Amino acid sequence: MKLAILSDTHGLLRPEVEEHLKGTDAILHGGDINQQRIVDALGQYAPLYIVRGNNDKEWAEAIPHDLTFTLKGVTFYMVHNRKEVPADLSGVDVVVFGHSHRYAQEEKDGVLWLNPGSCGPRRFHQEITMMTAELANGTIRVEKITIPHEVK
Repeated sequence: MKLAILSDTHGLLRPEVEEHLKGTDAILHGGDINQQRIVDALGQYAPLYIVRGNNDKEWAEAIPHDLTFTLKGVTFYMVHNRKEVPADLSGVDVVVFGHSHRYAQEEKDGVLWLNPGSCGPRRFHQEITMMTAELANGTIRVEKITIPHEVK
């Protein structure tokens, strides 16, 4: 099963990002989507697992704050801000979060922590990133995707 993992699009769905969505089986979005049209566009590629970010206001009230789900034997917990991850992650294999706009991939106490970074408007001089992942037999293999951009 192929996943696209992204966060912090802030109202911008880049064509380069859309190329990586083609052929995916599911899309995970860690919040700060900013507009319903982004949700609609993502949903044309694959089923969505999304959480609400701090910039997702009234329009996003139906989007959950956090989400737990299992795909191909891998259990995910998603929330926008890492500071809001609960202390008890029993049964969770992967935590997906956003907010900082910084790519991160680390294993801690048997849990894989993933922040795909931001693939929306470039902020804070950060690179523009997202992730793809392959799920098989209860395991996950993650690949960092860097989206080229002009330095300004």
